[in-house]
Amino acid sequence: MNSDQAVTVSIIINNHNYAAYLAEAIDSALSQTAVPVEVIVVDDGSTDHSREIMASYGERIVPVFKANGGQASAVNLGFAHSHGDIVIFLDADDILLPIAAARVARVFSERPDTAKVQYRMRVIDAQGHETGVVRPPPRIPLHSGNLQRQEVNFPFDLPWAAMSANAFSAQVLRQILPIPVERYDQAGADWYLAHVAALWGEVTSLDEVCALYRVHGANRYARTNAGLDLDSIRQSIRYAAATRDFLQQFADQRQLARPDPILSVSDMAGRLTSLRLCPERHPISSETVAGLVALGLRASARRFDVHWPTRLMFMGWFVAMGLLPPPAAEKLAEAFFVPERRRPLNAWLGHLWRDATA
Repeated sequence: MNSDQAVTVSIIINNHNYAAYLAEAIDSALSQTAVPVEVIVVDDGSTDHSREIMASYGERIVPVFKANGGQASAVNLGFAHSHGDIVIFLDADDILLPIAAARVARVFSERPDTAKVQYRMRVIDAQGHETGVVRPPPRIPLHSGNLQRQEVNFPFDLPWAAMSANAFSAQVLRQILPIPVERYDQAGADWYLAHVAALWGEVTSLDEVCALYRVHGANRYARTNAGLDLDSIRQSIRYAAATRDFLQQFADQRQLARPDPILSVSDMAGRLTSLRLCPERHPISSETVAGLVALGLRASARRFDVHWPTRLMFMGWFVAMGLLPPPAAEKLAEAFFVPERRRPLNAWLGHLWRDATA
C-alpha cells in the first residue's frame, strides 16, 4: 500500500431486521470521501422490509442474502464477497462518518504492518440524536503499537472498540476467518476480530470519532441502563471464554510466548460477580469463589500496564468481593462495572491509566 489513493476499502454491513436504520448505514458507507469503497450488505434472514431497502440502491451496493445464522456467519459471508485491501464491518444500526475510510486508509498506507485500526464512536439514540457519550470514553487511552504481549496477558482489560469502530487488513482477515460460528451466537463476533487480529500485526488507535454508535433498546449487545446487568456479564463471560481459546490457539501457532492460563481482571471480575450474585445461572459450573479470587489476584498481578497501586486496588476488590455478604458484594460489583456509580473516581482512574501507559 503506497498511498491512501491506491487502496480500496470494503465496507461490509451486517443486517438482521434493522430496516429502521439500514438506509442510514448504507448512505454513510456510500458517502465516504477520498478513497474508493465497495459496499456489501449482508442480510441475515430479515423478516422486515430490509430487502426492499437494499433493492432500492441498485448496483451501488453488493447485496448478499442468507438464512438467519447470526452475526459471525454474516461477517464470514460478507468477507467472502469482498475485494478490498481494508475491511470495515459496519453494524446496520450504526453510522460511519464521511472521513472514516480515508482516515484508516492513510494509516494502512503509511504503516504496512498494520493489522487493525480502531477509533472512537459518539453514541446516538434511536432517532439519531447524540447523547453526549463517547465510546470508549475520552478519559481511557486507546493503545497503539505491537500489542501481542498485552493480548496474551490481559486481553479483555485492553480498551477496545465495538464492531463498527474497527478497520482490518484483508490480508490478516484471510489468516483468521472464518469466525467459528458455533462459539459466537447472534452477536460477539467483534470479540474475536478485535483481539485475534492483533496477534498478526500493529494496532493503530485514532483518538478521534469516526462513527456513530446507536443505542436503541433492541441492541443485541449493549448496556442501555446505569445498573448492574448480570445477563450482559454472563454473555461477556461466554464470549471471553471463546475468544481466550482462540487467542491461545493462534498464539501457539505463531509461537508467541504466553502465560497459561490467559487471564484478565475484567473477565475474572465478571465471573466472580456472576457466581456471588446469581450462582444458579453462572455459566461455568465448576468454578468456586475461592478459586476465582485466587485467579483474580493472579490476573491483577499481571497488569504490567498499570502502576502497583492500581494492581493492589484490583487485588483488594477481589478479596472483598469474595468475603462480603451478597448485598455489599452487589454494591462493590456496581462500582466495578457501572461507571456512573463511581463518577467521582473516573477522572482519577483515567489519570492513573494515562500515566502508566504514557
